[in-house]
Amino acid sequence: MKESLMEIVCCPMDKHDLELDATERDDGEIISGTLTCTDCGESYPIEDGIPNLLPPDMRDDA
Repeated sequence: MKESLMEIVCCPMDKHDLELDATERDDGEIISGTLTCTDCGESYPIEDGIPNLLPPDMRDDA
């Protein structure tokens, strides 16, 4: 995921901003980490450069 996407992504639950906690980066891209909503506190994983922005109940089913 490109870090510049942080300007346009938001929490799918309440549309508030997300805070990035990158655990692995490679050449300007975030490979793994977590996006956390600044309002509701819900966390969304980033794995293999792909943010999983599904709501929690849908994430478990996928």
